[in-house]
Amino acid sequence: MLKVLLPTLMLFPLIWLTPAKWLWTSTTSQALFIGLVSLTWLKWDSETGWAAPDPFLATDPLSTPLLVLTCWLLPLMILASQNHITPEPVSRQRTYISLLASLQTFLILAFGATEIIMFYVMFEATLVPTLIIITRWGNQAERLNAGMYFLFYTLAGSLPLLVALLLLNKTTGTLSMHTIGLLPQLSLVSYGDKIWWVGCLVAFLVKMPLYGVHLWLPKAHVEAPIAGSMVLAAVLLKLGGYGMIRVMVVLDPLTEQMAYPFIIMALWGIVMTGSICLRQTDLKSLIAYSSVSHMGLVAAGILIQTPWGLTGAIVLMIAHGLASSALFCLANTSYERTHSRSMVFARGLQVLFPLTAAWWFGASLVNLALPPLPNLMGELVIIATLFAWAPWTLIFTGLGTAITAAYSLYLFLMTQRGPVPLYLTNMKPFHTREHLLIAMHLIPVVLLIAQPELMWGWHC
Repeated sequence: MLKVLLPTLMLFPLIWLTPAKWLWTSTTSQALFIGLVSLTWLKWDSETGWAAPDPFLATDPLSTPLLVLTCWLLPLMILASQNHITPEPVSRQRTYISLLASLQTFLILAFGATEIIMFYVMFEATLVPTLIIITRWGNQAERLNAGMYFLFYTLAGSLPLLVALLLLNKTTGTLSMHTIGLLPQLSLVSYGDKIWWVGCLVAFLVKMPLYGVHLWLPKAHVEAPIAGSMVLAAVLLKLGGYGMIRVMVVLDPLTEQMAYPFIIMALWGIVMTGSICLRQTDLKSLIAYSSVSHMGLVAAGILIQTPWGLTGAIVLMIAHGLASSALFCLANTSYERTHSRSMVFARGLQVLFPLTAAWWFGASLVNLALPPLPNLMGELVIIATLFAWAPWTLIFTGLGTAITAAYSLYLFLMTQRGPVPLYLTNMKPFHTREHLLIAMHLIPVVLLIAQPELMWGWHC
């Protein structure tokens, strides 16, 4: 753990002491080095399930893929932000990159924590840098409103979780993930226990977000700068899924009765948010709503509490993290040239930028879960689990899959095909940096086809 955590902490002196002309080069190269070092976590030697260098930080097959995704994303966020942050004063550039590095630090500590209370503290700590990034570097005047939504939804969800965790600690005497699964089952019978069950999960369901408590997400995505959108879509939403998987171990006897309304909301959300995507004109808003739809599938997979459901959820979280982040990067390249998020303004770009259109097509196919990509593997496993649990769920999941294919193709056709408007003919060409950025998102997705067991959640 320290082989990644220490270089991440050493990013801060590098950011503030390096000469201004080398700022972006040196931070990107060190962040990329950290990302490459983190790949060593994927080589699994331990037979116990946890590889624990010390009592408070450890990795296991569930947290490892999320940790690697976190480390892989930092150099990509720095690459993506370079164009619109460079004109600012150097001190602001340093502050911006510091916020991204602090986000990575908190996320490594959150995913690596073995104490649930430490995970909770880091879960909350990620709120601060994200809020500053959205409210300070967002594009429109609405960004303060989006920041308030983000702050209050997250805080209102996570305060019950704190009380629930303190109660759990009082009852069991421990909050260590190593031992909490080995304790005898709690006899949860009273109404108070049912409120405690909801308190344990509501923070994670807001973070995912579950349909119904998702209103903060489209606002935050639309107003955030590119790095904010990337980290929100790729990693911060996954904190919700990861936290649910960790806490569900303790909630077991009640989950069978209590999970129904949440599974119904998740399934209804898949269809509803997919339908919303079909009539979006705003590019970033469409990608944000598609995230809500995919995470609804993940929430349903986790709440069913079967090994297949959990595996499908982890695979879909990783694959969706890379795919939606790539789509946000492409949306940002379009925004930097047309200065509008409206899809109508970016028509016919395939004629001008054929390689970028190929990236758009690839990212859209990854988003709609083309076989044999890991997105499809995750979705199929969850759909099969839901079907085994209740055959009626196939109506929602099947409809959701069809709508996902429809809006992904609509996204591609609206932004790339058609006649080229005259006002687009003098656009700047795409940089090598932007092509590299998309390649570093999509190549890992393709490589994971060859070895999907890296993100199954257990190793055979």
